[in-house]
Amino acid sequence: MSSDTLGSSATYKRMEQGYREKALKLFPWICGRCTREFVYSNLRELTVHHMDHDHSNNPNDGSNWELLCLYCHDNEHSKYTEQDQYATEVEAGDNNQESATYNPFADLKSMFKK
Repeated sequence: MSSDTLGSSATYKRMEQGYREKALKLFPWICGRCTREFVYSNLRELTVHHMDHDHSNNPNDGSNWELLCLYCHDNEHSKYTEQDQYATEVEAGDNNQESATYNPFADLKSMFKK
């Protein structure tokens, strides 16, 4: 076995088996919420979030993971802290945002007629 920066190929393979490494290979390096893009130099700021909040549920297809930046990951977990404090209803994966109702182009056709 050839030596690498981590000491040996066996060491690298052992580290690669973690779910973070698998998620980084499966998904593009983009936050799933704010769409911030990451490169190798700031990759440490991208975290793997377990959507069902069960850290032992790590399917190889990544169906329970999403990549989130540190800020969005903290925001996601703060929802559960607030639920405990204020007895609000929170479901896993809920983004706590209401749909926009304002449409600035709703009357565009009549504006062009003027």
